[in-house]
Amino acid sequence: MTVISASGASPRRYTLSDFDFALPEALIAQHPAPERSASRLLDGTRPTPVDRIFRDLSSLLAPGDLLVFNDTQVVKARLFGEKASGGKLELLIERVLGGHEVVAHMKVSKKPPLGAVLHMAGGIEGGGFTATLLGRWPDAEGALFHLRFSDDPWTLMQRHGHVPLPPYITHADSAEDERRYQTVFARTPGAVAAPTAALHFDEPLLAALEARSVARAAVTLHVGAGTFQPVKTEDLAQHRMHAEWYDVPEATQAAIAACRARGGRVVAVGTTTVRTLESWAASGQARGDTTIFITPGFRFRVVDRLITNFHLPKSTLMMLVSAFAGYEHIRALYRHAIAERYRFFSYGDAMLLERARPPEPAAAHADV
Repeated sequence: MTVISASGASPRRYTLSDFDFALPEALIAQHPAPERSASRLLDGTRPTPVDRIFRDLSSLLAPGDLLVFNDTQVVKARLFGEKASGGKLELLIERVLGGHEVVAHMKVSKKPPLGAVLHMAGGIEGGGFTATLLGRWPDAEGALFHLRFSDDPWTLMQRHGHVPLPPYITHADSAEDERRYQTVFARTPGAVAAPTAALHFDEPLLAALEARSVARAAVTLHVGAGTFQPVKTEDLAQHRMHAEWYDVPEATQAAIAACRARGGRVVAVGTTTVRTLESWAASGQARGDTTIFITPGFRFRVVDRLITNFHLPKSTLMMLVSAFAGYEHIRALYRHAIAERYRFFSYGDAMLLERARPPEPAAAHADV
């Protein structure tokens, strides 16, 4: 993918390898910090990084700034069962459609045929339920599966499901995960992965931010399992993003306009919030599916600052933060974080970023 540099000089062609880095396995956080706001915060808003604690955030924002959160709620979307032959399988529900129908990822040794009845959580006789395979999704060549459950999917997930922990967390889900792999303000069910930057907020920090006259607003983006899928093409232009459903309520649109009018900054909590706000800005649609792919060169229209965790090498999220704060600046921040033993990924630490100025020219594509 060819982009123009911030200076407007010679273009640079970024490839997948540009977003790789070596990460010691010991830095992958397997459990959350004892207290949400006691995680570390790398202040990347200055030329030289500053090590802080997350609860310091209230002192880093100004009265009149606007924090925008993703209020999606993680559901117990991982379900276990077996085929009629007895072969074990796992479903990860990506989306609930209606009429007891769902779209899911399936992990199984041999894919069952169309019309197969899967016996989930012991099947109906064992106190569980059945799932009938209707086909692939979104078409016959799709990677996902279209199924019909024998009862309401939301009820069945709550009763039989497991917290869908990311693949790099090696322990089975526990009561701790059910509580901590969820934000304190989650209210719209539908995600299979948490908006992890928001996991650091607790009630005392929210109260401190309110006392400082930092405003709050919410969007919804139901994070899908595709967020963990690796980019497989060295040429970024060949990568196709997974679709995720989002909503920017009118109240949030008004809050952003008011923030702009008073000279405040829009601070996105997490990359999912960035993707939501910039999808809305690029398309003019406040609700729908987005496949936006943000790479260096993207012109940000809404977000001024970003609170985010540390991301996987070669991931679309590494590309997004590099687009936001500047490629070389992100490389320097990650080197500092590794040297200082910050904790990485979903249960890890966070950083605060400022949008690179001046804004870089628009990238080759930004599909919405």
